Amino acid sequence: MITNDQVQQVIGTTVRSTDGDKIGKVGQVYFDDATGRPAWVTVQTGLFGTRESFVPVDGADLHDGEITVPYAKDRVKDAPNLDADQHLSEAEEAELYRYYGVDYGTGTDTDTYAGTTGTEDHGRTDADRRGGTDDAMTLSEEHLDVDKERVETGRARLRKHVVTENVTQTVPVTREEVRLEREPITDANRDEALDGPELTEGEHEVTLHEERPVVHKETVPTERVHLGTEQVTEQQTVSDQVRHEEVETDRDGRR
Repeated sequence: MITNDQVQQVIGTTVRSTDGDKIGKVGQVYFDDATGRPAWVTVQTGLFGTRESFVPVDGADLHDGEITVPYAKDRVKDAPNLDADQHLSEAEEAELYRYYGVDYGTGTDTDTYAGTTGTEDHGRTDADRRGGTDDAMTLSEEHLDVDKERVETGRARLRKHVVTENVTQTVPVTREEVRLEREPITDANRDEALDGPELTEGEHEVTLHEERPVVHKETVPTERVHLGTEQVTEQQTVSDQVRHEEVETDRDGRR
């Protein structure tokens, strides 16, 4: 539960779900008209915090400068879309209580607050809070708060497949060819030449040889490859509209 004394610490603090997910930042605190105690906080959600969702203060815990609410992030973001700059009616508050599953009972109207702490704020009008009832007027402005989230953009896979290509190599091979060799009759070979009958028919056979290429293939590892990631930082420009208050004087109908 957030007390009146803690309201000043609550504005602009980070709101997280029970799972630890960041939901957004507190924009405004709404007080119960009957008790004067904080009843709701608005959480800036949506792109660049352009939407404010109502969350019950009951069950919220302020710790280490952050608020933890007993609801999931999507439940808060999908809350009924109500105007966060206006007074909550009894019907609107009942709708919110039903959405969060909280017993509403008879209920009372809830007033908004985004300034100084204390129950003395109870009962003042919205014009009093924004314009001031003393000699000073408070000016406010919106600041652009840009956050980052990590999202999955794609997947990369590493596959291998077999590619067939032709490889040509030149290999020297040797073969035997027949040639006719003649030698004259000499005293050294005369006896061999005259050995046998004088006139006969005959034949002589020589076996020829040649070399032929024989291909053998073996599989050998060549390298190892794997997928890795690296961080690449680039500058992206975001823009949105922010509002601020300006002051002007009006005297006797003249500005």
